Formats: sequence, C-alpha cells, structure tokens
Amino acid sequence: VFILLQVITGIVAVISLRDMTQRAQLAQTALFVFLTYSVVYTATTMLVTGDIMNVEYHYYIYFAINAVLVICAYGLIFLFERTFGLVSNITLVELTNVNSNLMLEFAEKAPGTFQHSLQVSNLATEAAKRIGAKVLLVRTGALYHDIGKMTQPECFIENQTGTNPLQSMPYAEAAKVIINHVEEGERIARKHHLPELIVHFIRSHHGTSVTRYFYNTAVNAAKTAGGTAADVNKADYSYPGPKPSTKEAAILMMADAIEARSRSLSELTEQSIAAMVDQMIDLQVADGQFSETVLSLKDLEDIRAVFKQKL
Repeated sequence: VFILLQVITGIVAVISLRDMTQRAQLAQTALFVFLTYSVVYTATTMLVTGDIMNVEYHYYIYFAINAVLVICAYGLIFLFERTFGLVSNITLVELTNVNSNLMLEFAEKAPGTFQHSLQVSNLATEAAKRIGAKVLLVRTGALYHDIGKMTQPECFIENQTGTNPLQSMPYAEAAKVIINHVEEGERIARKHHLPELIVHFIRSHHGTSVTRYFYNTAVNAAKTAGGTAADVNKADYSYPGPKPSTKEAAILMMADAIEARSRSLSELTEQSIAAMVDQMIDLQVADGQFSETVLSLKDLEDIRAVFKQKL
C-alpha cells in the first residue's frame, strides 16, 4: 500500500509541476498531493477490508502535513539550482520581470536597445513556439542579449538622436566598440549572477560573425589606396563567439539580426520583408553559424515563415 501511494502521488506531483511558471502552482500541487493520498488510501483500504470503518482517520492528518511540506519545497529550488547548475522555469519567469533593477537600468541607459530587445523577444518567442523549442528560455535570453550596450549606448544606432561617434573613429577601433558589447554583456550578467544559460545567449548571439559594415568599408578603403582585402585583418572585425549551441540560441541570433535589419529597410512591403528575412538567414547559414545546433531544414523554414508573418 505504501509503494502504491508513493508511486501514484509522485506521478501526480510530477505531471502537475511539469511546466512550473508560477509559485501558486506549488500550492495547487500540494492540494493534488493531499487529494491523491486520501483517495488512494481510502480506496485501497476499502478494497482490502471492504469496510470504511477500518479507515484510520489520523492518516489524513499526515497527508495534510505532507501537502504543507510540499509548499515548503519552494525554498529548496534556489539551493538545487546553485548546486547543480539548473535553471527552473520559475527562475526564468522572475528574470523576465522588466521592473527588476537591472531591466530598469537597461531601459534608462539604453532605451532604444531595450525596445529592440523587447521586439526580438517577441519574434524569438513566436519562432520557438512554432518549432517546439523552449519558449520561456528564449524569451528570457532575448531580453538580456544586448545588456552590454549599456556601457556605451551612444555608439549604437538605436540609441542615437544625432551624431554617430563611431564615424570619427578608425574602422578597426569602431568595430571593436561594437564587438565589445558582448564582453560587457557577459561581465554585467555575471555581476548580477545571471544563470549560465542566459550568459550563453549573450556570448553567442553574434556567433563568430563579422561586423560587415566596418569590415567592408575597411576593405574598400584599402583597395582605393592601392591595396587588397588581404591588407585588412578580418579577425579585428570578427566577434569572438562561441557559435550558438542550442535551438534557442540560434533562434535568438536570427531574430536579433532580422529585427535590426528591418529597421533600416527603405521599403516596407510583404515582398521586401520576405526577401530580407531570407537573405539574413541564408547569410548566417552560409557563414556556418548554426553548425553546432540541431536545427533541421524544416525548423529553418518554419522560423522564416514566422518572422515574415510577424514582421
């Protein structure tokens, strides 16, 4: 009877907390645990003895105490996450709170980038839903992927209202400022003790791609001066990586590039948006940015369709 009670109640507890996104779910699970224990105990007693008078009512008190202890388990979530490097859905929900101190600081220092992150988050969320990826994880990663821009927000076009300070810098130096937001983002994330999963989004959302505007401009300048493309060190214009290693990180990379590119389209039509989405994703695929993920061709086609529709 004891084994039967534990197995059935354990199954009910696991199913009810399969996607835990709110603290209130623990209270709901505690209720399910109490009811399951009570029903199974009563049923087995009736089956064995055939007399309800043989039910020992003090067991129901034990079942109620057990349910209360289930609620107390919430305090262990943080401990287990820190010990084993896990990230629960409820932690991700807490991180998506845009009224947290870090998010408020982000919105104040780099308002344009903050709005960009919200839009990227919406795009990435819809794509994750379509291909069955972890929606809450990609939504959270998208909110934090550009927090490194807080250190020099005026250098990024979405925050600018006038002169672009990068225009007066040498091309390699300007590229370094842009690339540095990844390193700064990782530093800020670790300072605020964000989970490693979120840090990976920050580090990998540009992969090992090139800051194409500054690199191409530098190459053209070298050719104009009588040199060749080989005179420009491509490494000076490349992000350090790593490449995305999960479906969620790959979705974020695509959504980030496409949302940013969509802002600069001179013509906003269904055709121009569709062509832009295809061009950006094809470029990333050809560049090998998704070589470490398990994205299928079907996933890519579904993601393209979502981005075109939402944009």
